[in-house]
Amino acid sequence: MKKKMLIMTVAAASMLFACQRHKDNEQQALADASKQELVQALNERDQLLSLVNEVTTGLEEIKQLENIMTVTARNPEKNASQRAQLQADMASVKERIEQRQAELKALESKLAKANLGNTKLKETVKTLQAQIDTQLEEIETLKQQLAAAQEKIGTLTGEVGTLHSTVSTVTDERNAAKEASAQLEKALNTCYYVVGTKAELKAQKIIETGFLRKTKLMQSDFNQSSFVISDKRVLSTLPLQADKVKVLTNHPADSYELAEVNGQQVLKIKDAAAFWSLSNYLVVQKN
Repeated sequence: MKKKMLIMTVAAASMLFACQRHKDNEQQALADASKQELVQALNERDQLLSLVNEVTTGLEEIKQLENIMTVTARNPEKNASQRAQLQADMASVKERIEQRQAELKALESKLAKANLGNTKLKETVKTLQAQIDTQLEEIETLKQQLAAAQEKIGTLTGEVGTLHSTVSTVTDERNAAKEASAQLEKALNTCYYVVGTKAELKAQKIIETGFLRKTKLMQSDFNQSSFVISDKRVLSTLPLQADKVKVLTNHPADSYELAEVNGQQVLKIKDAAAFWSLSNYLVVQKN
């Protein structure tokens, strides 16, 4: 009987020892699991803090882009290369923000599966997600503003080119008109004169004479090269290099005078408009 009792006691002790060992193993397993979860939670917290810093950096980057946009808008014609660089910078910033967004989503998924209480971290995730969404919207707005600015610059460039072309055409037309006006004014003020003896004038077919006939000016076929070309506006005095002269062409008598200077006759035009009103030619015969 005693022997049987001893066996039962030993068996019970063995069972108790086994149960205690199993319990200890479970507690150790729980302790190890808790440590792992704690380590994981700490890692997730560190990742979240790192993302907070990166999102803050993203805000600064967008602010810098906005400042550059403002400067570029003030001098659009001088910042073509800067606009191209700005476009590249926007694409780079957007790529980094999207990368942070992906990392935040992965971290959110891990937190959702975690057993430890991390309400604060989840709230931070939501806040960061809202900030990232806002940053992406701001980048998109900046891209649209840059595209609109480039389109406006293209339109202005085209308008400037058209204006340059118009100005060039108008300038050419103005110059042509000025040239035509100058040519017309020159033609209107061109006059011709010749001074020669009777024989010289006849030889040049400027006058004709005959037996018992008065000297007569030829109406045509005279030698144009015999005349000196001058300008009515500047021709006021004509030395005739003779002591006796006769004006053969028709000019108002009160528009000119013949005066003697140092024994030589000089024709002085007193009223140019009246003097040349009847003819653009002056023929003077000297003896």
